[in-house]
Amino acid sequence: MLDARTRRLMAAMTLAALLPAQVFAHGDVTPQAVNTDALPDVGEEWLSENPYRAATAGDEVWAKAVQIGDSGFNQNCARCHGLGAVSGGLAPDLRFLEAEEYGDEWFVERFQHGYTQDGTTKMPAFGPVLGQKAGWAIRTYIETRPEDGALDSHAARLHAIRDQLASGEADGEAIKTELQAIAVEVKTASGAPVADSVVSRAAALLSADPASYKHAAEVLTIGLSAAE
Repeated sequence: MLDARTRRLMAAMTLAALLPAQVFAHGDVTPQAVNTDALPDVGEEWLSENPYRAATAGDEVWAKAVQIGDSGFNQNCARCHGLGAVSGGLAPDLRFLEAEEYGDEWFVERFQHGYTQDGTTKMPAFGPVLGQKAGWAIRTYIETRPEDGALDSHAARLHAIRDQLASGEADGEAIKTELQAIAVEVKTASGAPVADSVVSRAAALLSADPASYKHAAEVLTIGLSAAE
């Protein structure tokens, strides 16, 4: 029996196939280059499994892949698949693509070769232009997106933390530790063990410099607003 994530992805794919091609065809959109110099090489032959997951490549490479994938996705994929990979329903919601080899194979096939229906290009072949490293960075970013409602149970506390940080009168070290603890509880839609959320991003920004409080507060403000 298919699990909920697979059913939702397949439903979105079915809807996309039924809609008129002009609704979300890419047309002449040109893929935008992604700088992947900071990522380790993965060879010329395309892999079937994501090499940038933390369990494989380590936390530092994983974090860099998420950062690069964020930029790459929002430059090249968000037009159809939604900002932050939250689809509006016209294209598959890639957050629900399982963070395992099955999901990787589906992703890399589409990324490499694109998708054409009835002679209309709905997704261009990004692989030959952006390359494998960019593809896996984008995949890493997508699979670490939080599931819908992932912050709901922590919303009240996160708003309070945001206000404390914005006031400049906060124990930055204590708040950083609390945010890190909350970040661990944020679930991904893909089943990946670690989510790249506004909580983890705010925690990463906090330092001994009081100026970092404002930056972390801004991240929480934007993220909490988007989640509501």
